[in-house]
Amino acid sequence: MQGQVEFPNERSPQILDLASPDLTIPDLSIQFEYAMGSIIGRNHVATGKNNQDAYRVVLRSQFVVAVVCDGCGSGKYSEVGAQLGAKIVTDAIADLLDQGMAISNPNFWDILKTNLFQKLIDIVAIANDAQESVMEFVNDYLLFTIVGAVITASETVTFSMGDGAIAVNGKLTQIPAYPDNAPPYLAYGLYRPDAVSFEICDRLATSEVESILIATDGIDDLIAVEDVSQFWQEDKYFKNPDAIRRKLSMLNREEIKPDWTKRELVKRSGILSDDTTLIVIRRISQ
Repeated sequence: MQGQVEFPNERSPQILDLASPDLTIPDLSIQFEYAMGSIIGRNHVATGKNNQDAYRVVLRSQFVVAVVCDGCGSGKYSEVGAQLGAKIVTDAIADLLDQGMAISNPNFWDILKTNLFQKLIDIVAIANDAQESVMEFVNDYLLFTIVGAVITASETVTFSMGDGAIAVNGKLTQIPAYPDNAPPYLAYGLYRPDAVSFEICDRLATSEVESILIATDGIDDLIAVEDVSQFWQEDKYFKNPDAIRRKLSMLNREEIKPDWTKRELVKRSGILSDDTTLIVIRRISQ
């Protein structure tokens, strides 16, 4: 699965805000640019699975919302949940911001969680028409991790629900795997709402933001062999909307080369064992 949702241009598409602009608020859509890409991991290629990651960005004059989701590996159709997750999470955040709620509001993340539970309940209600058990449907389709960033005029927050990676202004944080490789998936809250919550990873003034990277946990293999700062430092990733995917694809190519000493062919597998998805946002140089 490729997590492109409703965006014809992966670099800097915008959801247009047709309301009259407020000239007293800085236009974030001309202050920040982004790039993103995703590739299926070699383990999923070997087993015939789809890419179970998804990603989405909403760029408006008042805010930027970016999310990556990673479907549960044991779910039969986790790519569906990840794709739905990327859309409903970005939409739910955008809805709250449109209503005037600030991310600094202590209730913002609890309200967001409640709203997302309702969206999942609506999805499950549709599944009931197919005569599937609720638990089976949730386990097969709706388990996914969430890593995201929200930029508003005054404040920026990065957040997570599950593992992945975040880099703010070059400082990289790898969110480790959970015990028994069982992250607190959002859908677990359908059974026990207090069992899941959003973790706030970074909170800083937007005036201090130069670059942000968010990624699924597949980036761990990439970090081991590449300097990921290239993704927010090099212009090529922002000029070509397919540049990140191409880079990931190149790193994951299977190569066969001759070993002349041993007189045999040596196969080198791609370095990305898991699906790998990332979004980078950076301030546009003036």
